[in-house]
Amino acid sequence: MVSCADSCGGDCCGSGGVFLDGQDFPVPGDLIGSGYVQTPCESKAGLLTCSKKESLPLIFDRTGEVREGFFVLGWSHNPIYLLNGKEPVLFDGGLALLGGVYREAIASVLKGRSPATVFITHVHFDHCGAVPFLKRAFPGLKAAASSKAADILKRPNAVRLIKELSEGAAGVLSEFDEAALVRDPFEAFEMDRVLQEGDRVELEDGLTVQVFATPGHTWDFLSYYVPEKKILVASESAGSELSSGQIETDCLTDFGVYLDSLKRLLTLDARILCLGHRYVYVDEEVGAFLQRSLENALEFKAKVEECWVKEGQDFGRIAARIRAVEYDPLPFPKQLEAAYLINLEARIKSVLKHLGLEKASPL
Repeated sequence: MVSCADSCGGDCCGSGGVFLDGQDFPVPGDLIGSGYVQTPCESKAGLLTCSKKESLPLIFDRTGEVREGFFVLGWSHNPIYLLNGKEPVLFDGGLALLGGVYREAIASVLKGRSPATVFITHVHFDHCGAVPFLKRAFPGLKAAASSKAADILKRPNAVRLIKELSEGAAGVLSEFDEAALVRDPFEAFEMDRVLQEGDRVELEDGLTVQVFATPGHTWDFLSYYVPEKKILVASESAGSELSSGQIETDCLTDFGVYLDSLKRLLTLDARILCLGHRYVYVDEEVGAFLQRSLENALEFKAKVEECWVKEGQDFGRIAARIRAVEYDPLPFPKQLEAAYLINLEARIKSVLKHLGLEKASPL
């Protein structure tokens, strides 16, 4: 297997219910859970249709319409986001294997229209994988990301690792029919627009997308804020809440920089916060989650330091202790084990470097 460090320095490995008024979306049955009061629904052609919403959840854990015109599409564990309007736009590009699932979900909302731009937070395999497929499915779709992201996709080793991890994701997609998966290998693509800190992208319907550089998870990371709707797409720069309720501190490159980015997100007046996986937070839950994520990051730093002492500076034993708490107890679907181990090594090393401790041996 190509190592992440050899290929991209950690910048391509990845972390790896519908209740809409009169709209249909394909959705795996086990993703229909709590959060809504269910009212008369019927299933047709494998789709779930609900005619009425009785409550709006503050923590959204499924596909569907979060608030008017803003959607979680595809698969809640690895979604893309759609802001509908005169000029519809997407945020993040998901898994290559789910390209067809994303396409059908987008088409169900846009009814023959096409998205104009896909704003990519970072080029991990699970956030850019379906972009080539979507660009073919929706001619004219433009890809936008940072210059660092564009550069990563020019590195053969990075593209090879993205392709390898994309293919390996089939192991966590057992709830999807094989026919629904796109087996075309991932291909590098050109960025149609390179974005940077401070950019403001004007959309046709009076909305703007503000661009914030929020590195720490990766160096190429951008977060996107739509002030008119107070939507913040922060993905893993905000951390990742696991099904266990733990928040994974996603500091793959630099722990201190990750903390600074997280603190910056807290200053924004967001009322909708989109993570990279599983959850969208609304209203007061936005600030509560970000504060909890910040506190968890400091706890993770303390845990690594404690293990460094107790495990005699043995990197493998430190990683094993953290994995036993974070990863092993989680039910499927969960992050690919290969991607988790690559990321865990990077997370531990970023904390050790921040603490000024000597360089650890690799896993």
